[in-house]
Amino acid sequence: MKAAAALLALAAAQAMAAPQEVTVWRHDTGDAEMAASKAMVERFNRSQDKWKVTVQAIPQGSYTEAITAASMVGQLPCVVAIDQPTVPNFAWAGHVQPLDGLLPRASVARLMPGGKGTYKEKLYSVGQFDVVLLLYARRSQLQALGVRIATVDQPYTAEELHAILQRAKASKRFRFPLDLNGRAKGEWVSYGFSPWLQSAGADLIDRTGYLRVDGVLNSPAALGVARYYSRLFKEKLAERNPADERGFEQGRSLLQYTGSWKAREYAARFGDDLVAMPPPDFGAGPKAGAASWQWAVTRNCPAPQGAAAFVDFLISPAEMAAMSRATGLIPVSEEAAALTEHYRPGGDWRIYFDFAARYATPRPATPAYPAISAAFEKTMSDLRSGKDAAEALDEAVEAIERNIARNHGYGFGARKEVASQ
Repeated sequence: MKAAAALLALAAAQAMAAPQEVTVWRHDTGDAEMAASKAMVERFNRSQDKWKVTVQAIPQGSYTEAITAASMVGQLPCVVAIDQPTVPNFAWAGHVQPLDGLLPRASVARLMPGGKGTYKEKLYSVGQFDVVLLLYARRSQLQALGVRIATVDQPYTAEELHAILQRAKASKRFRFPLDLNGRAKGEWVSYGFSPWLQSAGADLIDRTGYLRVDGVLNSPAALGVARYYSRLFKEKLAERNPADERGFEQGRSLLQYTGSWKAREYAARFGDDLVAMPPPDFGAGPKAGAASWQWAVTRNCPAPQGAAAFVDFLISPAEMAAMSRATGLIPVSEEAAALTEHYRPGGDWRIYFDFAARYATPRPATPAYPAISAAFEKTMSDLRSGKDAAEALDEAVEAIERNIARNHGYGFGARKEVASQ
């Protein structure tokens, strides 16, 4: 009997000592990122014996639908990867929990704006990396036209950029001098061009209360940006419906407005002839979108401390730097950047980190953002097709405020004039 009791006690002790499982969902991405992510999980599991992380990768095309379906039946894992602009919507719906009391303050304090996702001033997600918007050019082509290279201290103003494009067009060397990543749809449109609004002193919504769009998205400053954008196509400075995405690569465009995700490819292709310049300044300084995919802890996670330990591990400088080295993406802390060859001070890609630190502007932290983004995408499509700018912006304002009213302000309260619509 004593031997049996001892065996039972030993088995119970072993069971108690077994690490608790922490389940994680993420979407499939490129091979380099998936391999880096797998290695991080393995390092975390080896680093301690209290938690064991297991990861399920879901095809990107069905990822959002899978999360939504699982949330409806209470089957979400402990940790989920979420595209940062949608984090407020998940928080408002009650699917993820605040991280303020779970993550060490020092870990969060290191993060740049592109490393955090918030809703109503609470932290709900953190990330390892970011990208940044910029203008690419070839040094030799700028010199041939007598065009200066824009710098952090002296970016192109919107007016200067327009004049440069007109000069390039007149040279007959470039049929469409500005490549605007024109075949990209969906979130690229809001990510890429709402910073032009913010650079002009306008925005997609009033961020003081996240309820008012009228007078913001259709303000005089916003109208100026909309007309500027429309004029690029009317004057054939940018191609309305490009046949491919290789205008800049093949020398058909002088400039390309895109993201730093092209850094590795373009550095290999153009070498020292490549120039990375700030986004254009519409009056309030250049702005660039901030934040990419991030990690959140679900509301019903049975092991929130384990989930937090894993997420904290991911945003450590060493792990952030490892992800950057594998993917080429910008780390979102100075400490992590210092551990990389490219983004450390003096590194050949340091300029991208500096752009992110200086220009990054997170997209509006409201659950209405998916509706805002969809409405803005339609507006920009209408502008490319020649629609009147004031009419296009007014239609977007009406659609967004109607959505906010239907959802009772998304937790921000409802103004009388919104609620009455």
